[in-house]
Amino acid sequence: MKTYKILSCAVAFVTAMTITSCVGDLDVTPIDPNLSTANNALTSAANYNSLLAKCYSGLSVSSPDGSSGNPDISGIDGGFGQYLRALYYMNELTTDEAIIGWNDQTIKDLHGLSWSSSDVFVSAMYSRLFYQITLCSDIIQELKSASVLDDATKTQYISEARCLRALSYYHAIDMFGNVPFVTELSGSLPKQITRADLYTWLITEINDFADKLPAQPEKYRCGQGMAHMLLAKLYLNAKIYTGTADYANCVKECEKVINLGYALETSYSSLFNGQNDKRLACKENGMNHEIIFSVYQDEYNTQNYGGSTFIGLAAMGGKMTPADYGFTASGWGGLRVTPEFVNKFDKSDVRVKSFFTNGQTLDITDIGTFSNGYAFMKFTDLNDNGTGGTQGNFCNADIPIFRLADVYLMLAECQIVGGQSVSVAGHNGLYYYNLVRARAGLTTPATSLLANDILNERARELAWECCRRSDLVRFGKLTTADYVWQWKGNTHDGKAVDSKYNLFPIPSTDINSNTNLTQNSGY
Repeated sequence: MKTYKILSCAVAFVTAMTITSCVGDLDVTPIDPNLSTANNALTSAANYNSLLAKCYSGLSVSSPDGSSGNPDISGIDGGFGQYLRALYYMNELTTDEAIIGWNDQTIKDLHGLSWSSSDVFVSAMYSRLFYQITLCSDIIQELKSASVLDDATKTQYISEARCLRALSYYHAIDMFGNVPFVTELSGSLPKQITRADLYTWLITEINDFADKLPAQPEKYRCGQGMAHMLLAKLYLNAKIYTGTADYANCVKECEKVINLGYALETSYSSLFNGQNDKRLACKENGMNHEIIFSVYQDEYNTQNYGGSTFIGLAAMGGKMTPADYGFTASGWGGLRVTPEFVNKFDKSDVRVKSFFTNGQTLDITDIGTFSNGYAFMKFTDLNDNGTGGTQGNFCNADIPIFRLADVYLMLAECQIVGGQSVSVAGHNGLYYYNLVRARAGLTTPATSLLANDILNERARELAWECCRRSDLVRFGKLTTADYVWQWKGNTHDGKAVDSKYNLFPIPSTDINSNTNLTQNSGY
């Protein structure tokens, strides 16, 4: 069983804010910008370390009481409202990489790109983001007044909380655009910031704390690599967020990441198994690993129905045997992939091993039938030796948020799409693209690339890692007729949809309760 130092007793020092939300009756009160902390408990450096841990645990679990406890955000089912599961719903179910057969409320509207401003799952993601942002902001304020911390420790803890807040703001700018903006808590309702202004703030904010983070962070904690990845992602999407591309700065940030010493793993599947914490670059493991930042998952310590437990069990059903993937729990029979995604893979690609086809049809004629569509078991609870997890009802596989392979593909995109003259450690973007392909067993190197080659390789390499929706938006493919997949637009053959679906709406309940907010266009 994995150990996780930073998550010890974090919630003992935090009384989480209440956000009444959506899954039950669609009644959502405005986001409360106030969060109270138990100041009288913060009497030692260890207490503040545990307080900071709440910022991390907010990504891992939806409740301090385990899988069946009261969720941090009241009114949202503890599974639906878990950060990683909500992130998956928004960024994978809306694309060619995932479709789900369940009838949970409006869930099928996500793949159909037909949601509304009252959608329960959109509201769950929005509420989770701003719970996390508000939590981090409050803890930053607490840390600033922490007299028991020495200056170096205080600076690092504050920088970690700022980094985690920036991660959630990055997700917010990407999914929701113009959002409420909270950095210091007050009794007033938050004002809205434009997408372009939030982009500018994020660039300034991250640059301010990046070098204050350790180059070799402790396991599961924020380091310089994570900060530079956030900047690279922002610059990669600059044209979407501001109207002006900035591939040159994306290259610079990717170079900074590479210079920190990360290395591709030899085995692709080992990045997503129950012992993938060994592939996390950190002080304990060394920096010559691929995973730059991941969210801790453990079958005992972070029991929840989101994260890798959700991704693993929801993707399993039909003729699949749970033990083959390290589980004892039965599959939930929900997630599959579209034929358009399957057809992107060469038969010699080692990544096709994630597909399960026995009893499954390639064509999806009925969304609600699990045997329609290939299953895709990318995340497993297997150990490196092929045995399963000790318990098997919850998954040990951590969720990688940033990996080095993404950096390599960003460099290729900056060169091919952005027109940059890439030279990082003496190599161009095509070289790094071929490194990713070679690891997948595709040993014949590409000698030239088109933009669509980059997009397709990102699909193959980063599938189910919550990148796909953003990638399709950036390449102009999410809503247009340039690329369709089964059941896009709620038709079997797929069709173009309204361009408003390139963004999610601000939930109508928050619009109605906060006069400072204006709805995204078209909703």
